[in-house]
Amino acid sequence: MEHTEFNNDLIEFLNASPTPWHAVNNMKTRLDAAGFQQLDEREEWALEQGKGYYAIRNGSSIIAFRTGKNDVVSSGVRMVGAHTDSPCLKVKPTPEIRRKGFFQLGVEVYGGVLLNPWFDRDLSLAGRVTVLDESGKVQDTLVNFRKPVAIIPSLAIHLDREANSNRSINAQTDLPPVVMQVPETDTTAFTDLLREQIASESGLKARKVLGYELSFYDAQGASYVGLREEFLASARLDNLLSCYIGLQALLDTSGDQAALLVCNDHEEVGSMSAEGAQGPFLGSVLERWCGAGKGRAIARSMMISADNAHGVHPNFMDKHDENHGPILNQGPVIKVNHSQRYATNSRSAALYRHISDELGLPHQTFVVRSDMGCGSTIGPLTAGNLGVTTLDIGVPQFAMHSIRELIGTQDGYTLYQVLKEFMQREEVF
Repeated sequence: MEHTEFNNDLIEFLNASPTPWHAVNNMKTRLDAAGFQQLDEREEWALEQGKGYYAIRNGSSIIAFRTGKNDVVSSGVRMVGAHTDSPCLKVKPTPEIRRKGFFQLGVEVYGGVLLNPWFDRDLSLAGRVTVLDESGKVQDTLVNFRKPVAIIPSLAIHLDREANSNRSINAQTDLPPVVMQVPETDTTAFTDLLREQIASESGLKARKVLGYELSFYDAQGASYVGLREEFLASARLDNLLSCYIGLQALLDTSGDQAALLVCNDHEEVGSMSAEGAQGPFLGSVLERWCGAGKGRAIARSMMISADNAHGVHPNFMDKHDENHGPILNQGPVIKVNHSQRYATNSRSAALYRHISDELGLPHQTFVVRSDMGCGSTIGPLTAGNLGVTTLDIGVPQFAMHSIRELIGTQDGYTLYQVLKEFMQREEVF
């Protein structure tokens, strides 16, 4: 896969993946097309060497792996990790709000959302809905309105003279999006609107909506930006970009070595769930694959946790350590924090640098300012749960956790090339 093809396909993947459930479903489609076989966690597994497999949990987390040509216990596993979720606004269980003829939906803030950019954007709605169908069967279905269906209008500056200097956002009162206008006597239930959309989108006639997990998202698709198109702007680059990079690396690797991609849900809210990185999903898959030799296999393995990094913003350069400020389009960023907010150590960083140097590709290093707090990733959680040597790395970006983020067009492809080589490398440690 060459550079332009990579970015064009990335844009297609981002636009088709407004929620973790859609992202996993799209990854499943690509894995199926490549000949990977889906595994059911409820059944016995009969894994064969030289094959590709994947397992899905909750519809929002996925683990895909190649068994390789050699015994996994003696060869170890080359692992890449990412997460499928992004900060957003989720619809509450009983969301209907009616004020002055406006029909609005109550929302809950998911993760560390940068809230200001959500105002005055064309918003659509997508997620998973659980319904009772006409035959009396309970089933899940994906829904995506696709078109703009809501907006959170700003308050005019004439009514808030301090808007540019002293405005704060109340998540309870300021964020409910406007969906439509209705008469004062309106009794429309949001679930009725959902049933109509499901019937229109999939033909499924739902007798009743039993539950849903729905998120608003920016209806504007991903696009190139810049006079020379040096940048790519999109929602959910943190961290669907890393999911896409890891998937493409796994699909394009030789398959000779045991290699695995895990994309967990719920990273943005702490990862403590059945399908999150603090849960048992990855450990369970490795145990069923490696059997009694799991510990020996992990000792020969390595995990690369891929999650975007903070690039130096030209308007806010003082927010970075002067010697550790990643620049967009100058390479993926090795993330270091000696308080273990990142899991990188000298060995894992050295291996990445060595592979990258062999390929003639650039890399950078990030350390947070000593007077600022540091974020974290699934890297330390996975390292702590499994005891596996881990590297934290990511593509540098602007506007992390905004409704629309920005990356350079070179860095994702660079990381893909290194991860592809890592996944087919004969020896890790």
